[in-house]
Amino acid sequence: MTTPWPRMLRLAALEFHIPPRDFWRLSLAEWRALSADDGPQPLGRAGLEALARRFPDRTP
Repeated sequence: MTTPWPRMLRLAALEFHIPPRDFWRLSLAEWRALSADDGPQPLGRAGLEALARRFPDRTP
């Protein structure tokens, strides 16, 4: 697998407004932190069970 440098550079410039000289100075860890998708994650079993305990079903 090759590294998608052109795509990464476009993302840095257009989304993050990082000039190319600063992009090339980033460490891989810094780039991963900047470009990580920390958006909503799927609800796992533990999260579902916690919700069920917090909001139990009620029978009429």
